[in-house]
Amino acid sequence: MLDNLTNRLQKVLKTLRGEGRLTEANIQEGLREIRMALLEADVNLKVARTFVERIREKAMGQEVLTSLTPGQHLIRILRDELQTLLGEGRAALELKGPAPVVIMMVGLQGSGKTSTAAKLAVSLKTQGRSPLLVPADVYRPAAIEQLHVLGRANQLAVFDGGGSNDPRQICREAHTLARTTGRDTMIVDTAGRLHVDDVMMDEVKQLAEILKPREILYVADAMTGQDAVNSAAAFAAALPITGVVLTKLDGDTRGGAALSIKETTGVSIKLIGTGEKISDLEPFHPDRMASRIIGMGDVMTLIEKAEAVYDEEDAEEMARSMVQGEFSLEDLREQLRKVKRMGSISSLLEMIPGVSSLAAKAGLKPGEGAEEEGLKTTQAILDSMTREERLSPHLINGSRKKRIARGSGTHVQDVNKVLKQHAQMRRMMRAMTRRGRRGGAPPGLPFPFR
Repeated sequence: MLDNLTNRLQKVLKTLRGEGRLTEANIQEGLREIRMALLEADVNLKVARTFVERIREKAMGQEVLTSLTPGQHLIRILRDELQTLLGEGRAALELKGPAPVVIMMVGLQGSGKTSTAAKLAVSLKTQGRSPLLVPADVYRPAAIEQLHVLGRANQLAVFDGGGSNDPRQICREAHTLARTTGRDTMIVDTAGRLHVDDVMMDEVKQLAEILKPREILYVADAMTGQDAVNSAAAFAAALPITGVVLTKLDGDTRGGAALSIKETTGVSIKLIGTGEKISDLEPFHPDRMASRIIGMGDVMTLIEKAEAVYDEEDAEEMARSMVQGEFSLEDLREQLRKVKRMGSISSLLEMIPGVSSLAAKAGLKPGEGAEEEGLKTTQAILDSMTREERLSPHLINGSRKKRIARGSGTHVQDVNKVLKQHAQMRRMMRAMTRRGRRGGAPPGLPFPFR
């Protein structure tokens, strides 16, 4: 996400790193490039101008710290101003109050309201809440069925509609059901249109009056750029919007909506959709996003994703296998499955500081699918092996390699490559183990590693 903007800003910062000090001339050139980068990212013109002017004031109005190079100084200013632009601090959902707490999802048709409602229900369920999904979009063909399908697939409670075609009646009955059955949260999927109109606005206003929602979340498709920002402003003018959910941010290489929406509407981004999987809904952290945009990564989110996938017992068992040099193909297969649950390889790489700039230097373009294809190929090869073969790779002879290649739709060379990479990993782990026993473990890491 936001790749184009990140790459442009990296070029600006690289140019300034070569300067001995900040001067009005090199700042002017850098700011011009930053303004162009923002406009190319589809950031609102007024927002881009204000943003650049704030950077100019800070860059020229302060003495450069002696410990900072011009590039480092501008990085600090850029990060701080991007964080201000995206919103100060994380804006969490407000879920306090008498049950059921009502969350209304509003927005245009095609923005992803229905799938986001289901993702939010799954997220809240993992936090110990008991949500009820309410399909109040009676106009879009199959909208109600879509929510029921998502509910069945993820063990979520979905109101059946009571046979009514009136969204107001549906919401009243659903509210009564939620209250009497002990549901503490009610997520309402409202109808959208292809554009903002009076009919849609009147309906969501009436629903808001009936339900008295704690949260009214505007769901915006990040890939529509300034259209999403303009629509958000129209909704915010008509309704007391409490937050924004930006969907399809994984497909938005520009980032204009993310950078413009808070400044333009005054409404904070609370959640972001980062993929198609039901788990691909994350809290929005302005500071982390600002760091990612300027290529500094997002280690905290990476750690949180890992913690959600690995429990303490699994981690200790894996550490034990690695330390003892017993890392089998079965272990490798399990690790790949866990990595896939954390998200796409390209999105994980973006969270590691410096990876984007290293990739640019090497002429690589992360996120174009090569990493995912390599992972799928390795997974297919491992799945085509028997458990015995994965535990004892030395059993895999020529005929077995041919069978594995046929079963995985690959070639014997691909099977050999996976076996070779696994052998290298085991040798490396054994070497680390020997160094640890000789007292050569990295500082701060006791042996055995755990």
